[in-house]
Amino acid sequence: MKRIVVLGAGFAGLIAAVGAARKLAALKIDRSDIAVTIVNRDKWHSIRVRNYETDLSDVRVPLDDVLAPIGVDVVIGEVTGIDAERREIAIAGREPLVYDRLVFALGSELVRPPIPGLAEYGFDIDTFDAAARLAAHLAALPSRPVSAGRFTALVVGGGLTGVEMATELATRLRDIAGAAPARVILADRAPRIGSNMGDEACGVIDQALAALGVESMPGVTVASIDAGGVTLSSGERITAETVIWCAGMRAHPLVGALPGEHDRFGRVAVDRFLRIENAPEIFVAGDAAAALVDGEHASVMSCQHARPMGRIAGHNVVCDLIGAPMIPLEIGYYVTCLDLGAWGALYTQGWDRQVTATGAAAKETKRTINCQRIYPPRSRDAAEILAAAAPVIQAPPRQ
Repeated sequence: MKRIVVLGAGFAGLIAAVGAARKLAALKIDRSDIAVTIVNRDKWHSIRVRNYETDLSDVRVPLDDVLAPIGVDVVIGEVTGIDAERREIAIAGREPLVYDRLVFALGSELVRPPIPGLAEYGFDIDTFDAAARLAAHLAALPSRPVSAGRFTALVVGGGLTGVEMATELATRLRDIAGAAPARVILADRAPRIGSNMGDEACGVIDQALAALGVESMPGVTVASIDAGGVTLSSGERITAETVIWCAGMRAHPLVGALPGEHDRFGRVAVDRFLRIENAPEIFVAGDAAAALVDGEHASVMSCQHARPMGRIAGHNVVCDLIGAPMIPLEIGYYVTCLDLGAWGALYTQGWDRQVTATGAAAKETKRTINCQRIYPPRSRDAAEILAAAAPVIQAPPRQ
């Protein structure tokens, strides 16, 4: 029996495993001949991009609901090492797992610089557990002693995650505070919040932040964090009992064990079929891969690219194993849909991020993306699950 192993059950990994199972089913290859195994740290597929939301009740999907009906084996454990020469995966507390073909889809993680107090006093929304910890902290704020910073929250990082966190928190924190005054501050070292979005989109973000009462603090750097707040490199003090770190992402550390060129985010370069050049038995998809999505633009670390990359990787890993033609990755569009809390949302098209919708209209699209489009089928119907991983590129969300 030959084995295809997929590491990670995030947006790229889950659909890659389903895509491989789909191709094997189409070829009528029994799992006794080629088996698909996915390794994940827990039993959930996490809709990670929703971790900023107030309600976390529906942001995880049991892996068993998606993978058991289609015959994909699941190994729950932390991947601790990869031996590309021996084709072995080290998993904490288990025997090594041997593969014939590998799809690396362990994704990315939040960059946590060695800022004094960040680990002890900072919150984040990088994982479901981290988001749940933040939720518990926020819910407990009314029972804390009265202080100047009790209902003040500082969100550090003015990129997409930080903007979504701060705009959601504007309503959330005020609801928790009740009659007490609440304050949300969004800080970034860049000279403008959302600077990577371009001037037109930044203007929309500024408008939403102002309408929601979120204070912008660009051009600052955090020097230290403690139980009572933050000290900036300028020496300025911000009193806040809630500090949420949303500044920067990097590919999973184990990407470093893969041969090949790595970019500034730690991602490994892959060819148009999502293989590593010097290790063609390894495919990489999602946030761990640096791929050209249209022959010119590099992939971004988002579910928008992770999901189609997973589809193509899952299809191609089977084709490569049996010697069939593979499909190149080709994504011909790029959009951004940014949640802006109670104000609405922002929708842009193109790599130059031209604003095409704002407010309530864009918010409807954002909710469709977050609550429907990026979810796997949850019917436990094998045919529906396999069909969802067809190696095609979905059209962009309608506006």
